[in-house]
Amino acid sequence: MFDWIASPEAWIALGTLTALEIVLGIDNIIFLSILVNRLPERQRNLARRLGLSLAMIARLGLLFSLSWVMSLREPIISFEQFSVSGRDLILFFGGLFLIGKAVQEIYEALTGMTSERTSSGRASLLSILIQIAILDIVFSLDSVITAVGLVDQLSIMVIAIVAAVGVMMFAAEAIGNFVDRHPTIKILALAFLILVGVVLVFECFQVHIPKSYIYFAMAFSLSVELINIKTRLTQHKSS
Repeated sequence: MFDWIASPEAWIALGTLTALEIVLGIDNIIFLSILVNRLPERQRNLARRLGLSLAMIARLGLLFSLSWVMSLREPIISFEQFSVSGRDLILFFGGLFLIGKAVQEIYEALTGMTSERTSSGRASLLSILIQIAILDIVFSLDSVITAVGLVDQLSIMVIAIVAAVGVMMFAAEAIGNFVDRHPTIKILALAFLILVGVVLVFECFQVHIPKSYIYFAMAFSLSVELINIKTRLTQHKSS
């Protein structure tokens, strides 16, 4: 199972896959950070850990069910030249959920409406975790399919996924606090979540949009917004 340890190529594959898993988890971290910031301060760290633990469990669960995951690519509905697989349905409804949730968050931010809809903190925490779990399934599907396509050894896939989630756990609090301090970053993140949702919907119709375009756009826009934040801080200090 661990015969690959002596192979340099296997270590390169492990490093590459871990990096890809972290990149694929960026959307998950952003969405998790935005949802967690709706909770009371004392519950946020717990929600982050539980949410990312759910993400790891979902990915490992799908990974150990490789035959089922790959069978999701098989058509279950066909209309002449157009076919729909189980993976397509998951991406379609997951994309719609992501778009709807991001639009709702933007609307509430613009109108000043509170997003707290339950009477107790415990119920609110449960609601947030349910929403995180739904998105974990969608993001985990792409993550596992990427892992299966890149390497053959199951142990390498497991190590890469666990390592990536560990990095995400380390960075999630810092990202969440930063987003909470800068509302414009939150709106920018929500806008890109809408874009990611649209990409997922297109994917189910066999319209492939390279993720490198999405991440480049994210990085460029984030860089511009960080410059704007720095400029505002400089102007505030000088005044």
